Amino acid sequence: MKPGSLFMAAFLASALFCHAQDQPVAGQPAAQDTAAPAAPNAVTQAPAGNSYVIGATDVIIVTVFKEPTLSGSLLVRPDGMISVPLLGDVKASGKTPVQLADEITVALKKYIQDPNVIVVLSQINSKKVYLIGEVVKTGPIELTPGMTLLEAIATAGGLTEFANAKKIYILRQQDGRQQKILARYKQALQGDAALNLPLNPGDTIVVP
Repeated sequence: MKPGSLFMAAFLASALFCHAQDQPVAGQPAAQDTAAPAAPNAVTQAPAGNSYVIGATDVIIVTVFKEPTLSGSLLVRPDGMISVPLLGDVKASGKTPVQLADEITVALKKYIQDPNVIVVLSQINSKKVYLIGEVVKTGPIELTPGMTLLEAIATAGGLTEFANAKKIYILRQQDGRQQKILARYKQALQGDAALNLPLNPGDTIVVP
């Protein structure tokens, strides 16, 4: 082959090779599509802990920045209160961690300058109901939204053969006092929706 022909063949091979490198491989996106997608806006939704409503028997951690004597793990008492140094009793139940932190921050301004308070959940105990006595499975169960007496007993496996369905009752803490609520289980089971009592966090269903 003539030298001129050799040079032309080499040039064409080099051009084809460079063109092939510029083409995307089958099944893969083009080079411009491989860049990482733009980051979404920061914090598209609040953390779950910010929407949770604190209840009695929950355990929370109150942290006051640079104030270790004011910080610590606190149990929410049955009356819904916690004891905070300098402030005494503070209502915690019925509030989210953020709401409680804001209230403690405002209250502490009387004692320290620019308090920085964070409240986080340590143990979630209030969103449960308890079954004791003649049910297949005793103990706590998770309280789902709108759960009723019949649903709770069914979740526990139902009554045992020794259960006295006429004497089932619910123990409930209300404003720091314990109430005993008679449950008409058989009537509710027969379809009387008004007697299929809705449950509150912390209720105890007693099946004699």
